[in-house]
Amino acid sequence: MTTARPAENSWITLAGAVAMLALPASTDAQATTRQWQYAAGPDGRGCQLEMVEVATPQPGPGEIQIRIRAASLNGRDRYALLGNCAPAGPGGQVALSDAAGEVIAVGPGVSRFEVGDRVTGTYFAEAFIDGRRPQGIMDYRRGGPNVGMLSEIVVDDEHGFVKVPDYLSYEEGSTLPIAAVTAYTGLFKYGGLQPNDYVLLEGTGGVSSFGLLFAVAAGARPIITSSSDEKLARARELGAVGTVNYRTNPEWQDEVLEITGGVGVHHVLDIGGADTRLRALEALANGGHMALIGGLTGFGGDIPVSGVFNKDASVTGYHVGSRKDFEDMNVFITGHEIRPIIDRVFDFEDADEAFDFYENGDFMGKIVIRL
Repeated sequence: MTTARPAENSWITLAGAVAMLALPASTDAQATTRQWQYAAGPDGRGCQLEMVEVATPQPGPGEIQIRIRAASLNGRDRYALLGNCAPAGPGGQVALSDAAGEVIAVGPGVSRFEVGDRVTGTYFAEAFIDGRRPQGIMDYRRGGPNVGMLSEIVVDDEHGFVKVPDYLSYEEGSTLPIAAVTAYTGLFKYGGLQPNDYVLLEGTGGVSSFGLLFAVAAGARPIITSSSDEKLARARELGAVGTVNYRTNPEWQDEVLEITGGVGVHHVLDIGGADTRLRALEALANGGHMALIGGLTGFGGDIPVSGVFNKDASVTGYHVGSRKDFEDMNVFITGHEIRPIIDRVFDFEDADEAFDFYENGDFMGKIVIRL
């Protein structure tokens, strides 16, 4: 990923050597805004990150203007670089779905927020408030195809935001919209997590790390897998009752069953996909619940109906959750004073390095970019 050369006229791509003035304490009069966009690669295939400078967006009716203070990466951000991208510039696709910041201006008719509020965006913006998932909301996903968040200033509909819990920093608040809400809805909304339930968490990325924190807070018994003994040791320090290295133990489902005394796990947050799903199903207890979340090893693969039926199990496929789910989760994490696990924080100017670090996969929890 490279930073483009300076361009002309209405927008400017910023090379590393171009100096920028520091933002003033108040950004109300800031005429232009820097943002990282996905742009067509040099050979016309794939995408790269480019920093561009555009006119600062202003809030219209029902919209809020936010000075972004921190953003975080998710798996979907990695996939975005593998697609087809248009040239960067005004109206280009801004990167990242998750961010937190301060409201610095409000448009006419805004009632949910006021200047000075600390907020973070919901994944589906204003399109998914509560209840069943509406039709057509995939077009509202932040970071593509809807408004991205890796920008100094963002403007969008007030109904697509929630307040950041008071005790969390902007960096911590930026990790919540996708990973935390996904883990919460899978365990509590669809899984009905109860104290002493066994919970299987695959890997130590964002969703699994939040799943670990949530399970411990709820009095459940998390079991976590990883290829790193160092990360597994950290997971035990955070409350995991069992850990399994899937690299040294390819039949890791057998060890999971042994940890549970043969009962199996009552919940699975399956982020592995095609290569983990059947093993996770083997480790599932009677009456257990599997949440289909990710596809690190691919999104294909079949789930045998007999395996689900014979265990009286349930399987749920879903995308993150609603604004109401986010608000419910915030009540839960505030009540337990849960603090997200942040592995590393990068500066805004080094966003491309943050993507490279995320692609490497050698981290635990979340990767954050500070603005």
